Amino acid sequence: MPPAMWEVRSPSFWRAVFAEFFATMIYVFFGLGASLRWGVGPLNVLQVALAFGLAAATLVQVLGHVSGAHVNPAVTFAFLVGAQLSLLRAAFYMVAQVLGGVAGAAVLYGLTPAAIRGNLALNTIHPGVTLAQATTVEIFLTLQFVLCFFATYDERHNGRVGSVALAIGFSLALGHLFGMYYTGAGMNPARSFAPAAITRNFSNHWVYWVGPILGATLAGLLYDFVLCPRMRGLAERLAILKGEQVAESQAPPEPPGDPMELKTQAL
Repeated sequence: MPPAMWEVRSPSFWRAVFAEFFATMIYVFFGLGASLRWGVGPLNVLQVALAFGLAAATLVQVLGHVSGAHVNPAVTFAFLVGAQLSLLRAAFYMVAQVLGGVAGAAVLYGLTPAAIRGNLALNTIHPGVTLAQATTVEIFLTLQFVLCFFATYDERHNGRVGSVALAIGFSLALGHLFGMYYTGAGMNPARSFAPAAITRNFSNHWVYWVGPILGATLAGLLYDFVLCPRMRGLAERLAILKGEQVAESQAPPEPPGDPMELKTQAL
């Protein structure tokens, strides 16, 4: 059997992929929905930040034990860089997340009056912010968020980090409280792609892929090799990436209530 085929033949693998699709659909639906303008006046940034943060926290609590509840291609890419899941699983996760985001935006579009839809909360760059500045902001927003993900999912904390769901939700809300003014706080390529695809507006869209992916990559490398190094050899990392290594236990990871390293290759 090819190295990664054991994952494809596992029902838990497809449950995890569906969980990523479903979670991203819910995340985008509620997050974008809370970002629409139903009245005159400026958008309530706190409302948007809380909506995205609470959505993320809820989904981590509900689906963290099924797939890890990445709900974000940048987060999945960071775990791939850290060799904490296989290349095959990462690819399926990211496709599911993008499709789930589009599905959530499409449902929201169909349920919202035409006069309210607007650009469907499309991420846009503030007129005074350059593309380089916007990309750098997205890097920093995603960097802190993915660092929080890695730290709270790390099994070496032995349950001393408190609520994983709340930590991730607060980290995401923090990013929105700052980033909304600069870039609309993308932090998630699937969230940014969904309204762009529905409204067919891809102006400066590359910023919302390049920034988060670079930020997530930096966070993964910083955490795994500098802040809290993992003693893994190159052979072991390559084996995980190729799907050759089956974790010691075939059980899925513990729910986020007990923080642990996200060993999604074992699902």
